Amino acid sequence: MRFSVPIFRLKRQAKLLARDKKIPLHEALDQVAQQEGFRSWSLLAAVASRPMDSILAELTPGDLVLLGARPGQGKTLLALELVIKAAGKGRRGFFFTLEYTEDEVLSRLASLGAEPKSLGNSFSIDTSDKICADHVIERMKAASRGDVAVIDYLQLLDQKRQNPELIVQVQALKDFARTSGVIIVLISQIDRSFEHEKDRLPQISDVRLPNPLDLSLFTKTCFLHEGELRLDAVA
Repeated sequence: MRFSVPIFRLKRQAKLLARDKKIPLHEALDQVAQQEGFRSWSLLAAVASRPMDSILAELTPGDLVLLGARPGQGKTLLALELVIKAAGKGRRGFFFTLEYTEDEVLSRLASLGAEPKSLGNSFSIDTSDKICADHVIERMKAASRGDVAVIDYLQLLDQKRQNPELIVQVQALKDFARTSGVIIVLISQIDRSFEHEKDRLPQISDVRLPNPLDLSLFTKTCFLHEGELRLDAVA
């Protein structure tokens, strides 16, 4: 993880800001974090200390993973960090997005201290508006066991009428992951109602599903909220 300056200097900036503006330190920390692209200081600190090696180690070739969080919780950064970490370990990393432009993805990679050019063919970004299960599978037909692909995001896969139903696409991705040994991670929205719940982290029942989908197709779930993370196997 790389920020505009080291963490200790960011904290110093926040202390000076709190003094100059006569605001509480926690407000100043949040303002500094927002300048670095995070919603709050707790999210910045969580991403900075996240044990990505251990998360990657818990994913098994053939896994189909649902990565869910409310907006602004760092799920895209986590997914990108996972792909970059895999690419740095001699695997290939793929990032498919219907949400961001390539420049926006590169900007987020920069906040992680990643330089795609240094990874060569080990990392690729796909921002095509044709992204669906068939497109992803075609692009990854030469992928190897243990390679990691992120799809951003689940609820957009069937937004075009010519694309198959969501459940058909997710089943196809699951079959491809199982036969190829590729790890596929689908970023997912979480229903707004979660913010009114008492749970500290979303659950699989909180996934926003505008169209029918059997969530048991996923082998693992990873949920984020306010700097906390939980990775579980789907029962």
